[in-house]
Amino acid sequence: MAILSTTDLNVSRLCLGGNVFGWTADEDASFAVLDAYAAAGGNFLDTADVYSAWADGNSGGESESIIGRWLARRGNRDDVVVATKVGMLAGFKNQKRDTVLTAAERSLKRLGVDHIDLYYNHLDDPDTPLEETLAAYDQLVRDGKVRYVAASNFSADRLAKALEIQEREGFARFVALQPEYNLVSRDQFEGPLRSVVAEHGLATVPYFSLAKGFLTGKYRPGVEVSSARAGAASKYLDEHGLQVLEVLDELAETHATTVAAVALAWLAQQPTVAAPIASARTLEQLNDLTPVLGLELAQAEVDRLSAI
Repeated sequence: MAILSTTDLNVSRLCLGGNVFGWTADEDASFAVLDAYAAAGGNFLDTADVYSAWADGNSGGESESIIGRWLARRGNRDDVVVATKVGMLAGFKNQKRDTVLTAAERSLKRLGVDHIDLYYNHLDDPDTPLEETLAAYDQLVRDGKVRYVAASNFSADRLAKALEIQEREGFARFVALQPEYNLVSRDQFEGPLRSVVAEHGLATVPYFSLAKGFLTGKYRPGVEVSSARAGAASKYLDEHGLQVLEVLDELAETHATTVAAVALAWLAQQPTVAAPIASARTLEQLNDLTPVLGLELAQAEVDRLSAI
């Protein structure tokens, strides 16, 4: 467990992604995964209003609704840190004041809670003045509907500008950034973006932490995987990706753990990273992830993976 940036949110080393709930995991399967995650010591859930709008018959909010029903039935709201987002659902694809405030109310209702612990600006909106957007998030915090606010999919320049405005205007400040970041996709984050995060004391909560499933180790040359993300994950099957898998295999054997857990541990031990996000639609998939909750790589092992 670790304190998230300057907040009082004590979060587990693995954040469970809710993007599969209501999509490739129905409610029963989602409840089973959530129960097992909590039993393993996990307490940090990540969802969004747009999850899982892409599934047939869905319109968005399905993941939030499933999580909300799970929290109600288990009676464990106070034990769970709930993060959700606004900005990518049809009808809410902007960061205007009314969009942010209305979307937050709808998320609160679906989740069945009186506050959201961590509320993300899901996608930067260059067509709306940052002052308008950030004032809306500040209002949510002042009204007690959101405890802390965060950013996702921001460039270094835009993140720095947002933080400057929040400081100048006395608005609630971003405490975290959610970027794409993993062992085989590093350039976008490592550099100016990470420098801004570090300079301002933000926490990093990476998504696609397992490169859309590639870093689970199940994608290999000549192996056909039945998954909704098989095409996206297979793109990493190049010389670099295979070198990464080779070292992950070796370290997983050394630690008697899973390839996924080693990949997540490398990420968790990177500067500014608080908790990588990974999702699971089955208990078998979850069991590949949860060993990271207690896995610490030696610095030499971290360096070895970083050097590939």
